[in-house]
Amino acid sequence: MRILIIGAGGVGSAAVRIAVRREFFDALVVADYDPARPQALVDALDDPRLTAAQVDASSAASVAALIREHRITHVLNAVDPRFVMPIFDGCFDAGATYLDMAMSLSHPHPDRPHELTGVKLGDEQFAKEGEWADAGRLALVGIGVEPGLSDVFARYAEDELFSEIDELGVRDGANLVVAGYDFAPSFSIWTTIEECLNPPVVYEQDRGWFTTAPFSEPEVFDFPEGIGPVECVNVEHEEVLLMPRWTGAKRVTFKYGLGDEFIEVLKVLHKLGLDRTEKVTVKGVEVSPRDVVAAVLPDPATLGDKMSGKTCAGVWVRGTGKDGRPRSTYLYHVADNEQTMAEYGSQAVVWQTAINPVIALELLATGVWSGTGILGPEAFDARPFLDLLAAPAPAGYGSPWGMEEKPL
Repeated sequence: MRILIIGAGGVGSAAVRIAVRREFFDALVVADYDPARPQALVDALDDPRLTAAQVDASSAASVAALIREHRITHVLNAVDPRFVMPIFDGCFDAGATYLDMAMSLSHPHPDRPHELTGVKLGDEQFAKEGEWADAGRLALVGIGVEPGLSDVFARYAEDELFSEIDELGVRDGANLVVAGYDFAPSFSIWTTIEECLNPPVVYEQDRGWFTTAPFSEPEVFDFPEGIGPVECVNVEHEEVLLMPRWTGAKRVTFKYGLGDEFIEVLKVLHKLGLDRTEKVTVKGVEVSPRDVVAAVLPDPATLGDKMSGKTCAGVWVRGTGKDGRPRSTYLYHVADNEQTMAEYGSQAVVWQTAINPVIALELLATGVWSGTGILGPEAFDARPFLDLLAAPAPAGYGSPWGMEEKPL
């Protein structure tokens, strides 16, 4: 296996740091628009399998040329979702297997955005499913932590724990604190704005996909391992678009523990038009307001040594257990910032995102996972993934996951 990771930011760098501890690949090229970023990473890790490169992620031709130059077999997209389609198309043109952690962008319904879906997350990719299947090529989409590990949990719950699922409820919460900053997101603010200000999507079996207003249906969810109660709200996310394609769940939701301050900041950005991606002219220079917001905030990849606490990702599954009795179970994974910084030099949120595509790449390399077309994590057997995640190193990745029974 010859891997190309596009993006040397927080998640891309964490994926490289995780991957170099494994033996399943022959070569790994890490590429970025700024060639100094991947070169610094390659120099620091000093692994002969690593190479740094420059790429324009907005150009399918640039991506395809780099794939051909290095004889790449598998590409991991680790940049903002605005670059999904050129990387996706470049992989197809060059014949490489494609993996991403966020899918093609959505566009709200023009007249009824808080009731009806417009262009949904991933629609542009799924429109090309026939081409990928006919060519015998694989695009494994949404294989970060959320989406990604949460979808693997959904597959596991349906196969091994439940005979009928009333709701798959993805719930994400944390107690992370960044010292010295009044406001410092632990993940890409560009992506966070996209997720949180778009109309959230909900799936119900009898009505399909529909939308609500941002930050709707608040609920307090009690997260495990000391995180505790966190208020969560509806947020647009890929799981709601992926899980119904490969599971029989009657309802699918995604709720994120943002906190009042974070929600208020996002609302202000929206009111001021600073969430916009369309460029405006400022003193003769064209800039995107959202890019300006991202530029003035600290890079999440640099915050690890200032962060403390844990982050939790998981799926709350409610329905009928295999024994025919009602069941309510939360399947989850927790990352502790102190541990991920000490072992990998990566802060918890980006590390927890990055470990999952690396595991998927290993399963593809060994042939445990295989397929053609455009597939989500739910399309594959969950147990080998979860076993590899939890098994102590060097056999596995040494990061256990858990299950907690919830009140019915």
